[in-house]
Amino acid sequence: MHPFEEAGTVARRRFLSRCSGALGTAALAHLLGVEGRGAQPGSADPLAVREPHFAPRAKNAILIYQSGAPSQLDLFDPKPGLAKWAGQALPESLTKDLKLAFIKPNAKIMPSARTFKRHGESGMQFSDWVPHIGSCADDICMVRTMHSEAFNHDPGALLLFTGVTQFGRPSIGSWVAYGLGSESSDLPGFVVLGSGNGPNAGANIWSNGFLPSAYQGTRFRSVGDPILYVSNPDGITSELQRARLDTIRDLNSQRLQMTGDPEISARIASYELAFRMQIAVPGLLDFGAEPKHVLELYGIGEEPGHAYATNCLLARRMVERGVRFVMLTNGDWDDHKDLDKRHEKNCRIVDRPTAALIRDLKERGLLESTLVIWASEFGRTPMAQMDRQDEDPGRDHHPDCFSMWLAGGGTAGGRVVGKTDDIGLKPVEGKVHVHDLQATVLHCLGFDHENLTYKHQGRDFRLTDVGGRVVNQILS
Repeated sequence: MHPFEEAGTVARRRFLSRCSGALGTAALAHLLGVEGRGAQPGSADPLAVREPHFAPRAKNAILIYQSGAPSQLDLFDPKPGLAKWAGQALPESLTKDLKLAFIKPNAKIMPSARTFKRHGESGMQFSDWVPHIGSCADDICMVRTMHSEAFNHDPGALLLFTGVTQFGRPSIGSWVAYGLGSESSDLPGFVVLGSGNGPNAGANIWSNGFLPSAYQGTRFRSVGDPILYVSNPDGITSELQRARLDTIRDLNSQRLQMTGDPEISARIASYELAFRMQIAVPGLLDFGAEPKHVLELYGIGEEPGHAYATNCLLARRMVERGVRFVMLTNGDWDDHKDLDKRHEKNCRIVDRPTAALIRDLKERGLLESTLVIWASEFGRTPMAQMDRQDEDPGRDHHPDCFSMWLAGGGTAGGRVVGKTDDIGLKPVEGKVHVHDLQATVLHCLGFDHENLTYKHQGRDFRLTDVGGRVVNQILS
């Protein structure tokens, strides 16, 4: 916006905010709405519950991000045809269009050493590394033909979470909180839980981007206070804290009346939420009331998966309390070498707690209204990467076809969507782009992805950028 135009906008806001009666209020609200910055009508709370575009299949979502890209060929997409090519290079006709980060197109094919087994009534196949997840086969919709343009980690993570490969756009969790608000009065609408190494693209994957700051993901820490300053310092009582916040709120409200800046509303709401969280968070983290069999189901207190298991249980407790979108990040799966050893360790961390989350949600009647998404930025090549002869091989990045899965929230359990070729190199049926996945997730939550927009820099933006389609095969 030109500086003179910006000054004019502020002046119009100030004039309209000082107009008496309903005309000034309505005109100010219209101006903010035109700018794409209006809050829910009748509410100063940016996280007030909002109605979606149509009746939703899910009202909450838990996105489990396995950062670094697990190998779909060793977990979810069995390819016995790889044995025929073991140790050989593929013909150039099959590899000429591949986007590879580190290996050459003539790298040798590496079959999987895993044993795959059919699970449930659906007979969906899972490897022996993830038998617990496999036991939930009839609740899982497996998409084997995901594809992406990004073949390096940070751009891939950004595309998955924000719809573009550049920094600065809102996260899918921020879009959901912006569209639906939150049903929790004392917890954020969008929460981030992390274990293992930090995720690719860092805090950018839970950034609010150009959306108001109320929709940014709130990260809970795994050590110390889960949120910085959730505990009052010595000598500060709740009464004193309340009195201080009341004074700050009054000053902010006066400034809001003068400027009409919606960021001030977000600031007021965030201070009030922070005060309520000081009471709510300790109870959220207290597992004392959880039955022993539930703690054992997740593997709480057992290594190597305690931190991840704790986050899975916290995710269930959060959606019970109305948190709209929970993101779990876990990594690192970026195994360019020693894949068998490193993937096995990661699977021992995530397999049991992930299955426990699905089972626990289902037993409590929450799976129907909670969409669970297992995701990564891309997959792994059928070719081996071996930088030195004394190392065990790994697999390179592979964005052309990889696996993700969804459970609950109106998705079709026990169904496989898409088919890859005999060696898992390319999709041959039912390609699903990252934007298609995003459109389908938003559809489950009651949104037409083309109409969940926000005006910024003179045009409407959306999560799916200029693409995306709802994949009906994923829906029940």
